[in-house]
Amino acid sequence: MHRRLLVVLVPLAVLLVVALGAPLSVTVAEREMQETYVDRLNDAGRFASLADAALSTGRTQALQQELATYHELYGIRAAVIDTSGAVLLGTSGAYLEAARAQPALPRIVTAALAGTRSEPSGEWAPWDDAALVVAEPVGRDSEVVGAVVTISDLSKTRHRILVRWAQLAGLGLLPLMGLVAVAWPVSAWVLRPVRELDAASSRISQGDLTIRADAEAGPMELRRLAGSFNTMMDAVENAVRRQRAFVSDASHQLRNPLTSLRLAVESVEPYLRAEGRPVYEMAVDEAKAMQDLLNSLQASARMESIRTASPVNLDEVLATRVERWRALTGTAGQRLSVDVPPGLRVLEPSGGLGSILDELVSNALRLSDAGLVEVSARARDEVITIAVRDDGQGMDEPERGQALQRFWRSPRHQNIPGTGLGLAISADLVGAAGGGLRIEDGLPRPDGSTHGRGYGFATVITLPAVRDEAE
Repeated sequence: MHRRLLVVLVPLAVLLVVALGAPLSVTVAEREMQETYVDRLNDAGRFASLADAALSTGRTQALQQELATYHELYGIRAAVIDTSGAVLLGTSGAYLEAARAQPALPRIVTAALAGTRSEPSGEWAPWDDAALVVAEPVGRDSEVVGAVVTISDLSKTRHRILVRWAQLAGLGLLPLMGLVAVAWPVSAWVLRPVRELDAASSRISQGDLTIRADAEAGPMELRRLAGSFNTMMDAVENAVRRQRAFVSDASHQLRNPLTSLRLAVESVEPYLRAEGRPVYEMAVDEAKAMQDLLNSLQASARMESIRTASPVNLDEVLATRVERWRALTGTAGQRLSVDVPPGLRVLEPSGGLGSILDELVSNALRLSDAGLVEVSARARDEVITIAVRDDGQGMDEPERGQALQRFWRSPRHQNIPGTGLGLAISADLVGAAGGGLRIEDGLPRPDGSTHGRGYGFATVITLPAVRDEAE
């Protein structure tokens, strides 16, 4: 998360450095070019004063030698020209060759012959290769007899500018590197409560209501957020605990009166007349159903009180269940098929995966009138699918939509023992572990019945796969 924060902060810091550094870089380049221009202007002014004296006296040899030496030492083409533009003194060949490549030279020379100084030629940008042309008039006012023209290669000046820019870039990188070095631990410190809240939310989604966030670390705003989160979780945990305690206590407290009531009802059997026996049997059946309902409520409270999901080997779960399932199917004259590859490891829902599978197999044996019950499992894309299918009575679409509701029972099963809670509780527990429970078509019915579109009943569980620690 703090990487994403750095992705936001670092570009902003770069923009800030660029915004400050760009004008400074332009100022540095202008100053270097200005210094070069002033230096060339001073040289041209000195040569102009010497040329004025030399041309008036006719002693031009010393000036000619000085212009040649100036070119040899500094590589700057310099020449004295007359009012027609002809070269009077200087390195005429080199000057004429350089002059042909300077489109600004006629304008500057014309201004100098008119007795004025022109603005410097050449581009200020160091990536441009134009030369600097400077012209200084020889003579004064209306007595201008010529001009001294210098054509300077600016490669060294531009190199100095690039060096200065590189130095500025290096100085700009230092605060950026410092920002990154400081922002990494600071962002980690700022966002640590957010990561802890995210981890706590993930644990809560798995059913662990005891988890709390650290309200003592991080900025003040995040500490307040963590404190509010903990307060909210205290209220949620207390509400859930009270709800479960009420269900458990109510079912436990009702057990004794209900048992006494059943015993009282059964004790009147010897005194019944024939016409009262149906009412008696109905009362006994209702008392038994009430006891079964209380047992289911207690079992639900116990299973849901186990808060956390944990990894488990599916082989170990089946090893404790399969023989019991085979015994039950054998007693009822049914067959059991188990097709589960070895080595599957899943995130077990709270309450135990074995208890959930017991409920699904029990439904197939009691409610579907099946001859074959198949338990299978497959792993795909970090998800393990466990299915309990049978070839008995299927379930149409309207019934499937209601089958996962608590206390719902199919009209066909009203006379079969059960409470309508097992499948709904199993779906809730599987969902709390990050999985899902759905109802599908089962195995093809052997009698070709069209009920349930010719298929039996299937309950399919999907749970997150867990990698082996050795892997």
